[in-house]
Amino acid sequence: MRKPLIAGNWKMNGSAELVETFGRAFAEVELPSPVDVVIHPPFPYLDAARRAFANTPIGLGAQTLNPMLSGARTGEVSGQMLSEFGVEYVLVGHSERRQLYHESDEQVYQRVIAALDAGIKPILCVGETLEERDAGRSEEVVLRQVGYVMARLQSEQRRQMTLAYEPVWAIGTGRTATPEQAQQMMAAIRGYQADFDRALAETLRLLYGGSMSAGNAQALLAQQDIDGGLIGGASLKVDDFIAICQSAG
Repeated sequence: MRKPLIAGNWKMNGSAELVETFGRAFAEVELPSPVDVVIHPPFPYLDAARRAFANTPIGLGAQTLNPMLSGARTGEVSGQMLSEFGVEYVLVGHSERRQLYHESDEQVYQRVIAALDAGIKPILCVGETLEERDAGRSEEVVLRQVGYVMARLQSEQRRQMTLAYEPVWAIGTGRTATPEQAQQMMAAIRGYQADFDRALAETLRLLYGGSMSAGNAQALLAQQDIDGGLIGGASLKVDDFIAICQSAG
């Protein structure tokens, strides 16, 4: 039985006040017991979030990291720095990092290794563009991204991973893959894992990340191979985010 994970990605949004709002709300809310919750605020709010979330079910995540331990890399943050702030999870390979900052599969892999070395659990994001989907290349693209990382990890490293399928055409657009479309891709990812690590395929958590909302979460989370969500816009609205978390029980 895979424990659901609901992860909120605030991207370059939020405020100190929003951090406090989430901390107060989640200190009082009742969630289904078998669900993990994590929020990934922008870097400046990590310490405030650590304190605000201390007595809540919310775990702390970061949105990216640099693969190097230290050095002349202005504006970058290492895994070791994140671990000092109690960060448990980190997003790696988000479509916006791949597209806007041109992170390659190799750079994504190096970030995964850096996170694992720092004791932080990576959430590896994969997904296809609308053009790739229309060309019938969805599974080819997604399984290439998955395989470039997962096939190069040791068995114990793979067990620290979470995968998030985020069709690029459904991120921030209000368009969502149907539950059946999302399930089809999740089943393909799990089947790929089974080819070289059957035990992992049964336990690996797969998240859907493409405009999941309070309105569609229940239908998506009811799918056999969808174990949670990577939530964007709805994770900035405390009531909506709580509703999604409650749908995961």
